[in-house]
Amino acid sequence: MKEDFENKEYITESNNKPNAENPYRLSDMTVAPIKNSAAGPIAVIAAFSDLIEEKTLVRGTRALFKMNQTDGFDCPSCAWPDPDDERSALGEYCENGVKALAEEATTKRVTAAFFKENSLSELAELDDYQIGKMGRLAEPMYLPKDGTHYVPISWDNAFKKIAAHLNALESPHQAAFYTSGRTSNEASFVYQLFAKEFGTNNMPDCSNMCHETSGTALRPTIGIGKGTVTLEDFYDTDLIIDIGHNPGTNAPRMMTALAKGKKNGAKIIAINPLPEAGLMGFEDPQTVKGMIGGGVKLADLYLPVKINGDMALLKAIELLLLDFEKKSPGEVFDQQFIADKTTGYDAFLKRLESYNLDELAKESGVSAADIYNAAQMIAFKKRIIICWGMGLTQQPNGVDMIREILNILLLKGSIGKAGAGVCPVRGHSNVQGNRTMLIDEKPTDEQLDRLENFFGFKPPREHGYDVVRAIKAIHEEKVKVLFCMGGNFLSATPDTTYTANALRKLDLLVSVSTKLNRGHLVHGKEALILPTYGRSDKDIIKGEIQIVSTENSMGVVQSSKGMLDAVSDLLINETQIVCRMAIETLGRRSVVNWQRYHDSYDAVRDDIEKCIPGFEDYNTRVRQKGGFYLPNAARDGKFITKDFGDRAPFTLTDIPDNTLQEDEFLMATTRTHDQFNTTIYGLDDRYRGIKNGRRVIFMNQKDIDHLGLKAGDKVDLFNYDDGIERVAPLFVIVSYPIPEKNTITYFPETNVLVSVNNVVKESNMPASKYVKIKIKKHHPEIYQEKDLRALATSI
Repeated sequence: MKEDFENKEYITESNNKPNAENPYRLSDMTVAPIKNSAAGPIAVIAAFSDLIEEKTLVRGTRALFKMNQTDGFDCPSCAWPDPDDERSALGEYCENGVKALAEEATTKRVTAAFFKENSLSELAELDDYQIGKMGRLAEPMYLPKDGTHYVPISWDNAFKKIAAHLNALESPHQAAFYTSGRTSNEASFVYQLFAKEFGTNNMPDCSNMCHETSGTALRPTIGIGKGTVTLEDFYDTDLIIDIGHNPGTNAPRMMTALAKGKKNGAKIIAINPLPEAGLMGFEDPQTVKGMIGGGVKLADLYLPVKINGDMALLKAIELLLLDFEKKSPGEVFDQQFIADKTTGYDAFLKRLESYNLDELAKESGVSAADIYNAAQMIAFKKRIIICWGMGLTQQPNGVDMIREILNILLLKGSIGKAGAGVCPVRGHSNVQGNRTMLIDEKPTDEQLDRLENFFGFKPPREHGYDVVRAIKAIHEEKVKVLFCMGGNFLSATPDTTYTANALRKLDLLVSVSTKLNRGHLVHGKEALILPTYGRSDKDIIKGEIQIVSTENSMGVVQSSKGMLDAVSDLLINETQIVCRMAIETLGRRSVVNWQRYHDSYDAVRDDIEKCIPGFEDYNTRVRQKGGFYLPNAARDGKFITKDFGDRAPFTLTDIPDNTLQEDEFLMATTRTHDQFNTTIYGLDDRYRGIKNGRRVIFMNQKDIDHLGLKAGDKVDLFNYDDGIERVAPLFVIVSYPIPEKNTITYFPETNVLVSVNNVVKESNMPASKYVKIKIKKHHPEIYQEKDLRALATSI
């Protein structure tokens, strides 16, 4: 560690660079027993250890008491909502929220001096964990053509360079503008406005990789692409079903809501290939019982479904519910609701009765007895909430599976009433707000009409590229400039080799970022890194600390006000970055007053309310304690659909064919507990028993035996989609309670195995939870003339 106390700069030197003896730290990895409950005192210790590691214990702890408070800032991690009423004086944050804050509040900085000392080739030798731990980006940097090092550049010259590239394009459609969920409502609005005035709807965003499937499924069936429940609904309901989701890691504060619902009498069914700790139990660190090792049992019933066996399971439950209804007419199905609010009921029943329960149970991997128990728990309850995560949305038939979930709720009349409805558990904070602010590659005519009527320019009507289509367009050199508003595009996307090769063809890659990531190291002919504020940073305009706004996963829009001094005087906010880019690029041909937006978030919000329904009196309501709810007709029991009027349709779906060759397995990628999206906080996965390692493959012991292998063996993973051999070498086998022929690995390490053509039907999302692989014992001689790290990361 070097310390330059004169300018308070800290630059990390890695002591863990890969070497020939231990390129992936495999010899340091250990495996411990899995946990059956989440959080508790160990989570508190782990969280504050990160603050210490980032040299921000005092600074970060002070910020924690403002995170998710009504007068503070929104957590930069997940999108789980905050209580509408009083919030905990001890804090409204979780372990992973603290880790996210530690990364943002760190006192370590990455300056021009760092880039002068470290070439791109040297930085590429580091793993993603090491890269992310370098610190906050402190000044704009530029990589010239054929350059080996990033060099400093002024903001003015950075915007001139962006403008020169954009204005040199033969068509606006040769540019694409990517968005990360961290981006505020205000920045999102001006960003999409600039793209449209520039002339394109090429706006791929992180929704295209997480919950695009949810919106695609929900919008035509209930009239809105969002969830229909509030946090209060969890507190007073009869049954909560959580499917394809791990709250202990992905949304830890959700466990508080689950525990409160349990206390008030709710039952919980957990459906997942892995018995995740956060589904089984919760040790509340804000209670004495939770801190001394006692906790709350969460799941009353756990169903260990096969990967992509969910559809068969849902249909099996429906068959049993139908049997219960025949025995007790009108007591299981809400016949009045079905008659008044739905369409297609008779056709749905006809299709349902064609299935065989035993065959469905076999296909799902869940015993008929357990399925019967689940159906019995559902049958005579009316207030039911069904939650899901990317365990569903990243399946090839994810859209249909979510519509099958809706079929169950429609049968029960369990939507559009208190304590009942759908809850897609969104990932990144404000990913839902981005879409509300029109970050969308396929905006509707109504949305475009409102923009045209207010601003006076004609926005493009042609649909643009989503993430998968953007990658292909870049590879085909149809897109020459990629502007990334946050995120880590390379590590988040599928088919790493293909995507990396595409990015290298760009004329210019621009990244608006708070920290260094691998996406800065795989670049176009030229590249820019533009540093910006984090959520916890003070955003000061004309001497006043500003507020921005975000939307949580339950449709609440609230203010966010940073309180930490920025790590550098050379940062500017995302809205100002967009405005200065627009001024430099569009010049006098623009009809938008970009300087007005540059100088005032209030001005941005004033115009949002004129262009987007539900934001009336935005500036006043966003400053109210707790913010305000956006309109949600489905929550109120009104299903305003394009094709079915005021009725929600039952959907006819099919059972997928999941036949595998004898030597094939299904792989799903997931995150560790020491990770949020592509940000890696540490090398442990505490709840699953993994310490100091990430290159693991979880397998059923019978599969391990069948392959003639044993736990701890090193293997290589292969995928052969599209007739291409994709390889992820050097993974350690971990025996785990998982259905046979199913495996789990971590991303981004195995994104290399996910074909860019392996996508979800209708939503076009990467199907990263459904990857066919072959597993072979690792033979070092096969790779003796190859760089294993380059092969594994495909960079």
